[in-house]
Amino acid sequence: MNELDQLVAAAQADFAAAATPAQLENAKARYLGKAGRITEHLKALAALSPEDKKAQGAAVNAAKQRIEAALTARRQQLAEAELQAQLEAEALDVTLPGRRRGMGGLHPVTRTMERIEQIFGSMGFDVADGPEIEADWFNFTALNTPEDHPARSMHDTFYVEGGHLLRTHTSPMQIRYAVQHVKKHRAVLDAGGSMPDIRVIAPGRTYRVDSDATHSPMFHQVEGLWVGENVSFKDLKSVYVSFLREFFETDDMRIRFRPSYFPFTEPSAEIDMMFNTGPLKGRWLEVSGSGQVHPQVIRNMGLDPERYIGFAFGSGIDRLAMLRYGVNDLRLFFDGDLRFLSQFK
Repeated sequence: MNELDQLVAAAQADFAAAATPAQLENAKARYLGKAGRITEHLKALAALSPEDKKAQGAAVNAAKQRIEAALTARRQQLAEAELQAQLEAEALDVTLPGRRRGMGGLHPVTRTMERIEQIFGSMGFDVADGPEIEADWFNFTALNTPEDHPARSMHDTFYVEGGHLLRTHTSPMQIRYAVQHVKKHRAVLDAGGSMPDIRVIAPGRTYRVDSDATHSPMFHQVEGLWVGENVSFKDLKSVYVSFLREFFETDDMRIRFRPSYFPFTEPSAEIDMMFNTGPLKGRWLEVSGSGQVHPQVIRNMGLDPERYIGFAFGSGIDRLAMLRYGVNDLRLFFDGDLRFLSQFK
């Protein structure tokens, strides 16, 4: 075995002993690098005669090709070994049953809204829905809100093109629903007959320029309306007290109607509640605004306020959800954090 054959055998042995790609590259440098042994043989050709240079050069190139072939083969072996190890580590047992997707659930605000609809539905109230981009007439003017009322300010209301706005409450549905109801029974009214009572709630999204732990630019509200010939403030108290007791599933609470002011009701009252037990014991909590529908609003519905009377209320659905589920930050409902939402499945 000549010197070049020994060199090839040594390279093959070193390559075979390399256990990692890094070790293999180090071995390659010893033979094929700039200062490698094959390079030394190529440099030595310069001192040979033309005839010897040709013969020796061919032998050195043949040895180099054999070393490169051994290097390529070892690289392939190491790559296959690495792939096999990865496959074994990440093995997929196809005989196992597939992983099912986790079951979703209703959002707590949606749960609350459905509960409200069910409770008032049991009292004979219809459920109405309307546009979230609303005309000024329905959102403010028809509800007896004066031109200089602070609620109309850009600081509170999102205005859009065409004189419209994002509704600041679901109260516009009072007018929309009542007008349609009156149209349906206009012939009876014109003949002096009695129109069936208007009894409706309107849950939905509303918008105001406000954002903190207890307020959101988008929030949910439910508006309630009952108009008839013999509807009194007593009916308002009876209906809303019954609703709160049913919603929170307890009679262990105190409820008060506190005088207030709203342009669309007269007289008006804030509705507060206080639990007698639990973590909120002893704290008065505002849950709704309410009152007897203002005569001008009755007129805007197309009815005679001397004959028809009624009450309205507006409650924050998100606030009711916070109280029912013990949530202290409104923003948690809208952050989309599944760790929070999955608790309500």
